Amino acid sequence: MKRLRSLLRIIFGRTTFVVLFVLIQLAILFGCFQWLSEYIIYVYGGFTGLTVLVVIYILNKKEEPNYKLAWIIPILTFPIFGTLFFVFVELEVGTRLIAGRLKHILEETKVYLLQDENVKHNLKQESGRIGSLAHYMNEYGGYPIYQNTHAEYFPSGEEMFEEMKKQLKAAEKFIFMEYFIVERGMMWNSILDILEEKAKEGVEVRVMYDGMCWLTLLPYHYPDELEKKGIRCKMFAPVKPALSTYQNNRDHRKITVIDGHTAFTGGINLADEYINEKKRFGYWKDVAVMVKGDAVKSFTMMFLQLWNITEKQKEIYDRYIPSREEYRDIVPSGSGYVMPYGDSPLDHETVGEHVYLDILYQAKKYVHIMTPYLILDNDMVTALTYAAKRGIETIIIMPHIPDKKYAYLLARSYYWELLDAGVRIFEFTPGFVHAKVYVSDDEKAVVGTINMDYRSLYLHFECAAYLYRNTAVGQVEDDYQNTLKKCQEITLEDCRRYPVYKKIAGSVLRLFAPLM
Repeated sequence: MKRLRSLLRIIFGRTTFVVLFVLIQLAILFGCFQWLSEYIIYVYGGFTGLTVLVVIYILNKKEEPNYKLAWIIPILTFPIFGTLFFVFVELEVGTRLIAGRLKHILEETKVYLLQDENVKHNLKQESGRIGSLAHYMNEYGGYPIYQNTHAEYFPSGEEMFEEMKKQLKAAEKFIFMEYFIVERGMMWNSILDILEEKAKEGVEVRVMYDGMCWLTLLPYHYPDELEKKGIRCKMFAPVKPALSTYQNNRDHRKITVIDGHTAFTGGINLADEYINEKKRFGYWKDVAVMVKGDAVKSFTMMFLQLWNITEKQKEIYDRYIPSREEYRDIVPSGSGYVMPYGDSPLDHETVGEHVYLDILYQAKKYVHIMTPYLILDNDMVTALTYAAKRGIETIIIMPHIPDKKYAYLLARSYYWELLDAGVRIFEFTPGFVHAKVYVSDDEKAVVGTINMDYRSLYLHFECAAYLYRNTAVGQVEDDYQNTLKKCQEITLEDCRRYPVYKKIAGSVLRLFAPLM
């Protein structure tokens, strides 16, 4: 009976409804193309010319080569369908409207994200190379680097959860929360109780989660439930049963901002598996960082930028930016530098990947990486292998128990090339690694939401915190070494013994890697 109920939920569920309607639209489009094929003599020449023009256009686009290949192959294989579908994607009105609105908001918030010249001078005195990275991030990413910021690293979701509850309870003015996943359970229910209590006290509370949640995790009208509790809430880009490319750009960020002086980010969503209250793929290894002080301003602006895409009323940003004097007594002194940053798929500037590449190319001793997915483009493969070939200790920790089998098969297809160049790969045997971490040379680290795959680097809204000569960098490396003790190393011999059918599957999947 239980299995029958589960089957009925799938058959009559919202996900099935959305998928069914999208398939119907695809079938209608395909039917139109079939009808056109009856007049092939008249239209073939025209479409041949159009296909040639489209391929030339793609080759000259400012895109990653594998993306171009992922389009060119289906266009040449199915000229009519492939060409028209590409034109549909390029002309997508919804994406262009969102991009235009976001560009306007970024101009509004630019004045609040100016680089402090004293900080810039101090950084260049310490490191010209890091100063150049900060210049790029401010000019092209839109986010400055800060001093006067304390950072604390959490090596598990459980530890972050306890500290987050403590900080939420201390809120006096506002709470902003933006997450890819929110799912009802012990973690979210505990947080919601705090948010509801804070709203009753007069604290402004806003919650935003990605629109994918309504398919399987939350009711479509869940924001209305929170509004009744005094909590402003919205979904980012709700998934709809319609062909539209803007739905490919998900909000993958994880941000909590409290009173403008405290913020959290990392890989941890608001669902029970992230704190191991629920077991899905063995032990769930995740991490987060809490920042306090000047750098929180960037996280505040990140939240408001996406929140206001659908708002008509003008935001008063000043009210959410406290002066340093307001939080001087409650924020510990910070060391080094902290640079929070966001990455948008709509500005054609891949700052998330550029930060990773910068660390790999600038490393002097080691680069240690934790990531749940390894779906790499040419630039990333080159940077990883070059780091190893020039004697840099380059280590990647991957899950031993994957959450997506296809993603693991794809990742394994890169193992041989990386190992052969000297990159060392370890798999976390107790379960699944969801952490997104880079740490290098005991000086710099990145903790955030950015996976090493195409979706994070090119298609999603992401965020992270870059730490330089901050005490938290040592905490990140200590956790990395502790995690290594729970891993098994993968060797070239392991790759040789890997089943042939899985190798073939991974190789075939690489053709579609830019879509995964």
